[in-house]
Amino acid sequence: MVAEALTNVARHSAATSATVHVHGDEASLTLRVSDDGRGGADEASGSALAGIRRRVAAFDGRTELSSPPGGPTTLTVELPCG
Repeated sequence: MVAEALTNVARHSAATSATVHVHGDEASLTLRVSDDGRGGADEASGSALAGIRRRVAAFDGRTELSSPPGGPTTLTVELPCG
């Protein structure tokens, strides 16, 4: 998920920086990839973001995308542990 999200940042966002945050405990693992790019990411356009959402859902995970026009974009994935 992180590698694919960072690839999207590099290809599509025109961002000058991106950050990856990882947090985990016994119950879940949370991954957050944010960039300072132009925003406007759209899962409905057949993007890799829809693929990430499907793969996360296969593990009973949750995906949240925030990408208003003008940016920034943040993709958050939460996966259950155990």
